[in-house]
Amino acid sequence: MRLSARPHGGVAEKNGSGRPELFDALPTRRRSPAASRPPGWPWLGARLVGALAVLAIGAVHLYEFDHFYSQIPTIGTLFFLNFLGATAIALGLLAPVERIAGRYGSTLLLAFVLAGIAIAGTAFAFLLISEQTPLFGFQEPGYDPSGIAAGRGAEIAAMVFLTAFLIGRLGLKAPMRRW
Repeated sequence: MRLSARPHGGVAEKNGSGRPELFDALPTRRRSPAASRPPGWPWLGARLVGALAVLAIGAVHLYEFDHFYSQIPTIGTLFFLNFLGATAIALGLLAPVERIAGRYGSTLLLAFVLAGIAIAGTAFAFLLISEQTPLFGFQEPGYDPSGIAAGRGAEIAAMVFLTAFLIGRLGLKAPMRRW
């Protein structure tokens, strides 16, 4: 029994044997290019974890403000403002802004991602500076080592995951799922 080759050219024409290969005769279903792309769940996960890390930054700053820094004039105010800003940014990252804001949703999401990276990077940098030299007249005495470690961890996680989301969104133009 001789199987005929497909008219569009198969392995038989490519390898030069002139005879069709067994797999050339098997019926196959062609996939669309969109079906072969990986789903966008990893990028949505990076956005979610980044948003939760930004929320953790705000929670750590609120705790530190309430227990240690509320009486320090400039630093106390900055800790409270960091809590408010981080909470607003995290809620923006968790909200379905792409659906709510319509055609401006993608731009608004990008603004929230950049703001999350900025608040995490700024808090991380200011903590490093205040441990070495006075910052706004205050040098970190190390009141709460576990709080400092939690803050650093949340800030690093926020920067890593939101940067990964940003690279996937803009650099790789990866398919993104929305909620």
